[in-house]
Amino acid sequence: MVALHGLRSTYRLNSGYEIPVLGYGVYLIAPSKTEQTTREALRLGYRHVDSAIMYRNERACGSAIASSGIDRSEIFFTTKIPPESMGYNATMRAIDSSLRTAEQEYFDLILLHAPYGGKEARLGSWRALVEAQKAGKTRSIGVSNFGVHHLDELEGHIKSSGDGSKIDVGQYELHPWLDHSDIVEWLQRRNIVVQAYSPLAHGTRMKERLLAELGKKYGKSPAQIMIRWGLQKGFVPLPKSVTPSRIKENSEVFDFELSEEDMKILHTGEYSPTDWDPTVDYD
Repeated sequence: MVALHGLRSTYRLNSGYEIPVLGYGVYLIAPSKTEQTTREALRLGYRHVDSAIMYRNERACGSAIASSGIDRSEIFFTTKIPPESMGYNATMRAIDSSLRTAEQEYFDLILLHAPYGGKEARLGSWRALVEAQKAGKTRSIGVSNFGVHHLDELEGHIKSSGDGSKIDVGQYELHPWLDHSDIVEWLQRRNIVVQAYSPLAHGTRMKERLLAELGKKYGKSPAQIMIRWGLQKGFVPLPKSVTPSRIKENSEVFDFELSEEDMKILHTGEYSPTDWDPTVDYD
């Protein structure tokens, strides 16, 4: 694991680009509020913004980046291809549409949001991502919510196609109460960076006694304990909040370290998604 010094710490992707180890997620933030909250996150030191076509706030994220006063090259900006845009042609259109909507010359990362549409559509969408990467429309590419069988399928395609592509990122709901260890191991064996969306489990676990006890021990909030757990697992957590004080609090996770024993305690082995779970629902 790289040294976790702060919001500017990064992992190197298979593409050769760097990704900040902590991001600001904008899922379920209304477009009317996204520009303000994203600008606040950037002011506080975040340099990683995770959006998606489905969130309908790409434009607001792009506006926040443009008005932040921070050089675009210092900010890592992600979007995702939605289920209704799976397939080569639809994905190509979606990429160009997102670039126009967000008013960007390129994205740092484009992910396939979920393994919908069947094999032909998934592999067609991947081919579109590869072409977009080669054309400079995105620097890195990856997948979200793909199960191990989907990942095996994609890896087989990459090897047989000879297109030279690599999976840079895999993004999943990950927190102590959602065990995706089989997927995580698959990705990490291939040096694929693992991002954790909903690392706070949508707030549904904040009253867990375990978190309260650890929070008291380390002088941290339950949210900070959960984010730190993700960081020490080697994940890139993407916490979301619209409250400035909590956006700040979520970033203050680099001045302590959970012990090995406490990391084991937090391995609950539970499998309780708080959101959708396409990893197991689609062939």
